[in-house]
Amino acid sequence: MTEISAGRERTAVPGLRRDVGPIPLMFISLGSIIGSGWLLGALTAATAAGGASVLSWLLAGAVMVLLALVHAELAAAYPFAGGTARYPRIAFGALAGFAAGWVGWLQAVTLAPIEVEAALSYLDHAWPGLVNGDGALTGLGLVIAVLLMAIFTAINIMGVKWLAESNRVTMLWKVAVPVLTVIVLIVVSFHAGNFTAGGGFAPFGAHGVFAALPLGVVFALQGFEQAVQLGGESRNPQRDLPRAVIGAVLIGTVIYIGLEIAFIGALNPANLLHGWAAPVGKGDYGPYATLATTLGVGWLAVILYIDAFISPAGTGLVYIGTASRLSYALGHSGYIPRSTAKLNQAGVPWVSLLLAFVVGIICFLPFPSWQSLVGLITSAVVIMYGFAPVTLMALRRNDPDRARPYRLKGAAVISPIAFIFASEIVYWASWQTVEKLLILLAVGMVVFVISRLLGKQASSGPLDGRAMLWVLPWFIGLGIISYLGQYGGIGVIPPWVDLAVVAVFALAIFYIGIQVALPPDRVAEALVIEEAEAAAEPAI
Repeated sequence: MTEISAGRERTAVPGLRRDVGPIPLMFISLGSIIGSGWLLGALTAATAAGGASVLSWLLAGAVMVLLALVHAELAAAYPFAGGTARYPRIAFGALAGFAAGWVGWLQAVTLAPIEVEAALSYLDHAWPGLVNGDGALTGLGLVIAVLLMAIFTAINIMGVKWLAESNRVTMLWKVAVPVLTVIVLIVVSFHAGNFTAGGGFAPFGAHGVFAALPLGVVFALQGFEQAVQLGGESRNPQRDLPRAVIGAVLIGTVIYIGLEIAFIGALNPANLLHGWAAPVGKGDYGPYATLATTLGVGWLAVILYIDAFISPAGTGLVYIGTASRLSYALGHSGYIPRSTAKLNQAGVPWVSLLLAFVVGIICFLPFPSWQSLVGLITSAVVIMYGFAPVTLMALRRNDPDRARPYRLKGAAVISPIAFIFASEIVYWASWQTVEKLLILLAVGMVVFVISRLLGKQASSGPLDGRAMLWVLPWFIGLGIISYLGQYGGIGVIPPWVDLAVVAVFALAIFYIGIQVALPPDRVAEALVIEEAEAAAEPAI
């Protein structure tokens, strides 16, 4: 897509502003990566894998870098707002596009209220009465939670520059505190022997290393796609989007590995004599704050208490905006009522923002705790990420002449590997989580059908059901393997054989997906529509 000249005549049609530069874009992604996950991820990983949890972070970081590289090429070549929902629609058509957008929206719209709830749970220790004994919000807590969601929504409604600038302020704090924590813990107390305590370096074997990924590790590192979702509002998307997503993943991975090393090294060796079930002991304020208090670094504990509110709240701010961009893309494509794509004079999808606000409030009422939702959110996000590798190779084949300012070297190898790992992470999340995810995916398809039949979308073009020849088998196949496997399943498939089964299955689905993608003429038609809309977006 050619850049739109700065002197283009303005029209009265509201459109998305192209105001965001490279550093704010990276901060938006990094602001999502560093949220409540850093406060709890090291503890959940260590409990599942012991000292080998460091390997879990390395593996997750490598997988996220691969997926970020794939997204970087797509984002630079197709810089559309809500890109993760739009890329599959261009390559595969309506049904596949909706499926990708739906899981992305589920993840984003759920994360905002969960981060707010995490923030209030920590704040309850300084201001009792916000949560009850079961971790659910009290009446007062619910009022404050709704108020926070309203503030986040208002900031987003004022425009993407307000979002970017407000996130820049919180990002300086959110990066500084984890880095400070790593330095202080390593200097004050570091026991190298902890990495082999409690049953050796890998007390739970490879199973523990893999099981830790969906228990908080991948959850903590996910979020690089936030810059991609704002692709339609980037000042120079071809240059800035690749730098933003790759930079955010690399910085986030380094920080999280440092945190895990510092956390394990600072533990009291006596707590590991009987294993990793309670490496910190009982701590109401989170593992790092408990360690800081135990080690006599009270000033760091105070900072961590404050950060326990700021980091989740900052991430919630970002995800309100992200959820709105995804529903904007779904409405823009005609998958849900087109009113969700309405923009205000600031170029913001205000209807989608209000939808995210309302759904977020509903989530406060019956939703489980942060910990119990991590696996579900992780599975949803890697499903969303998993569409990208197949989409990239399909579009390279069927849209070969597209200008690609960033071209991923070795994409023919990296893309299938990234897709395999995305599928493995869903499998590692356990059958109980995969079962819930499949139910939510089915609910989404019902929403799509009803919207299509009752709305104006009924005559908006073909469904392109052929593309579902890889999407549905992917979903259903992962469910069957998960049920029969070693991670929460009935254990019919032996250990290691299960991982090979997932890999072979994913590889087959990957190449089937490329084969059933839309032909070049249909891709060209889809791009004409997308680019016509994008040409109007920066008008105001």
